[in-house]
Amino acid sequence: MNLRWIALPVLLLGLSGLVAAAECPPLLKGELPKLRAKQTIDLCKQYAGKPMVVVNTASFCGFAPQFKGLEALNQRFKGQGLEVLGVPSDDFKQESNDAAETAKVCYVNYGVTFTMTEPQPVRGSDAINLFKVLAEQSNAPRWNFYKYVVDRQGNVVASFSSMTTPDDPELISAVEKAIASKP
Repeated sequence: MNLRWIALPVLLLGLSGLVAAAECPPLLKGELPKLRAKQTIDLCKQYAGKPMVVVNTASFCGFAPQFKGLEALNQRFKGQGLEVLGVPSDDFKQESNDAAETAKVCYVNYGVTFTMTEPQPVRGSDAINLFKVLAEQSNAPRWNFYKYVVDRQGNVVASFSSMTTPDDPELISAVEKAIASKP
């Protein structure tokens, strides 16, 4: 009889883990290595239920000064739950092969405090899951600094080209919509 009282909570705990895993939106399945850290980012654990801006970046792109605008966006809305995720990529041949150099550009040159990953493929069949799902819900990035606004359910609210700056009123409106969305 005592064994049943022990087995039931263990079974319920195990099932709750399966339910939580099942609730993770397809967009957030998987892990990515954090830039210049020995840690990985479990996308579901870190971002499930949160509004996001996901952007593919490149250190040596003419749009790199947008890092400052993305950081300002991060600072403006992080108190309301917004998460900004930068994903460097060399898909457009403008990212360093040296993660230390990428980190220097992001953290030292532009003062980025939002989460950055190690460089990843973001287009085509080699794209990471995050960008495959973003492309399915919207479209694949056409260049560096393509921005996706994602609601709390893991759905793309809007996507913006490299030409759209992080302080653009339409992007801000999409961020506010994502923040207002229900988990």
